[in-house]
Amino acid sequence: MNSGIRKAIFFILLLGVSAAGYQYMIRPANLKLAEARQLVDGKRAKLAEFEEATIKAEDLNKQLSQLEEAVAFFESKLPPTSEIHKVLEQVTVIVQKQGLEPKTIRTLPRKEDNSGYVEQPMKMELVGNFNAFYSFLLEIEKLPRIMKIRELKLEKDRNGEGEITADFIVSIFFQNKTA
Repeated sequence: MNSGIRKAIFFILLLGVSAAGYQYMIRPANLKLAEARQLVDGKRAKLAEFEEATIKAEDLNKQLSQLEEAVAFFESKLPPTSEIHKVLEQVTVIVQKQGLEPKTIRTLPRKEDNSGYVEQPMKMELVGNFNAFYSFLLEIEKLPRIMKIRELKLEKDRNGEGEITADFIVSIFFQNKTA
């Protein structure tokens, strides 16, 4: 065997070892690496989704706390039903303070439901100066209670200038203990 044939056989042998090494070692390693990369990419995508969900959950917690504060605020404006007489007394004091003459003040049947409050309507008929009645409405609005005026009828009194008769229903809202 001369040296040229030896070199050719050695070269072919090196190529065979390289091809076998690639086929049985490098190619499987590359396939496993590609699978591992896909797995890591999938986990990164899940992690990004979890991070977004965590941010949304934090936002929901903030919104929930804001709603709880709002509910607490409105509940603080609803006195317990045991304080009905105090609110009625405050309304009566405002009527007297404004110089209005109460013709009738009577309570109507209570409206209860299961949403946490009770509505106590009161039918009132007041006679007096329009400016005094307007001041009465402004003071009612300043009370730390939730109230609603419905069915307001104003009639001009024929006897005096600026004198009116106001007929309306004022609803006072209270906490419902059964809710």
